[in-house]
Amino acid sequence: KQHSYKKYQNEDSSILNKNRIQLLEKNEFRSEDCRNQSWERAYEELVNFAKEFGHTRVPQRFPHNPSLGRWVDTQRKSYKKYLKGDSSSN
Repeated sequence: KQHSYKKYQNEDSSILNKNRIQLLEKNEFRSEDCRNQSWERAYEELVNFAKEFGHTRVPQRFPHNPSLGRWVDTQRKSYKKYLKGDSSSN
């Protein structure tokens, strides 16, 4: 839906119509909140992985949870950029 909202703002076709956008905005919907919730959910999955396996070295192609492997890889790359002072890591 976040992607659809951006498309709507750019006047592209969208599954979100004006009424739906107004309802979301009325309830102070912010796309950043979705990103934060998604990050927090993935973090919880990482915590559960660590409890089960005793480490956080999730393989990129972790068969039991492929999205967790991709998320951890993204976090690693972002963290390396952060350490180098790259502002795009925020």
